[in-house]
Amino acid sequence: MKAWAKSLEKPAVEFSETQLTLLSGKIPDGLRGSLYRNGPGRLERDKQKVGHWFDGDGAVLAVHFHDNGASATYRYVQTAGYQQESAANQYLFPNYGMNAPGFFWNNWGKEVKNAANTSVLALPDKLLALWEGGFPHKLDLQSLETLGLDNLSRLQAKETFSAHPKLDLSRGEIFNFGVTIGAKVSLNLYKSDSTGEIIQKNTFELDRLSLLHDFVLAGQYLVFFVPPIKADKLLILLGFKTFSDAMQWQPKLGTRILIFERDSLELVSESVTDSWFQWHFANGCVNEQGNLEIVFVRYDDFKTNQFLKEVPTGETETLAIGKLASITINPLSAKVINQEILSDLSCDFPVVSPQLVGQKWQNTFLAVHRPDSDIRREIIGLPACYNHSTGKLTIAYLENNCYGSESIFVCDGLSPETGWLIVVVYDGNNHSSQVRIYDSQQLGKEPLCCLQLPSVIPPSFHGTWQEKSEKGAI
Repeated sequence: MKAWAKSLEKPAVEFSETQLTLLSGKIPDGLRGSLYRNGPGRLERDKQKVGHWFDGDGAVLAVHFHDNGASATYRYVQTAGYQQESAANQYLFPNYGMNAPGFFWNNWGKEVKNAANTSVLALPDKLLALWEGGFPHKLDLQSLETLGLDNLSRLQAKETFSAHPKLDLSRGEIFNFGVTIGAKVSLNLYKSDSTGEIIQKNTFELDRLSLLHDFVLAGQYLVFFVPPIKADKLLILLGFKTFSDAMQWQPKLGTRILIFERDSLELVSESVTDSWFQWHFANGCVNEQGNLEIVFVRYDDFKTNQFLKEVPTGETETLAIGKLASITINPLSAKVINQEILSDLSCDFPVVSPQLVGQKWQNTFLAVHRPDSDIRREIIGLPACYNHSTGKLTIAYLENNCYGSESIFVCDGLSPETGWLIVVVYDGNNHSSQVRIYDSQQLGKEPLCCLQLPSVIPPSFHGTWQEKSEKGAI
């Protein structure tokens, strides 16, 4: 068993707000605000494992940086499904990679459990725990108390709100999407104001049920890559297969590119190109020629889903390699002009400076496998930075058997791309978790600060940062 697996052996333990012990260095003077992260905290009940990593119950970590140091809180999102399963001490509901217990007809009429486990969106007066199959859950920004589901003023029953919203800080706009499964498969586009309330919607009919996890904002465009995956809706609805197992990789379908205009949410163009799969985009922009430049993590197939299914067991064996890639597209025709692999090192979880979302940028921060590791048996865990001007990949200092979750970039206020990377690290050498702060410009050096967390935080999926001044803002 690899060291990372120990972090998942037992359900994570909640803790109320606790002052953090400083292990080394000091918190940078300009770092004031809150880090929020979300991920599966519980992967078993009464010795029954979940069917897929995505089925774990969401648990949110908040780390507040203030003048007197840092404090942290860790709490499970109290979804209706979580509360019912806690009371019964068993899994009751279908989910992404598992069905309800018993015969297949036990799934009939049962809602898929909202795991609230994928990401977070920090708004002026609330924190949203996001899961792409349903409504967001509203949490208190300080205590992380669950305050219920939030329809953001305009979400209708059966509509969903993805876990990868895009924030344009310069215009105070938030874009997101959701997929609705009914007689038809619909892609719903949303524009929200800075408070998170939806102010505009549009719907586009998809030709099949595929897997849309993320999208990209590039200048005045919203861009989707629909992978060559097709899921049989009937098998899912009848309970014969889970959503995960029903998805079939069909490379002959090709990847469908959809480009929408951000102000109208109307389709501009679409095309079909060669086949690949992606979970995540880094960023996109419109270049000087008026074309789209998009960076994402590209997989040649869908084996990544099988790898993620194996993670809760603590033993993985599937080879799934994601590579940082760029693509140039004519937005008026959606035709691909150029594609390029930027780095051959297996990676995922790309992020950029929040100030540069949808704009030209230089640095993409990501998580990579150790260059000498057996990536069939290791999870991604080294913070890194790819410089698009030099083509250089810089990897952070992290001891063996230590695994960092997705890095969160925090701007220092001097320029959009100078600041700090905050990384929550699981230390498999002593079965503990830490918060490490790196200088984003000197990632290869030791962290500026290391803080001890009260208990183990399992590897999480996505997070965000909220400046102290943003809380309570209108």
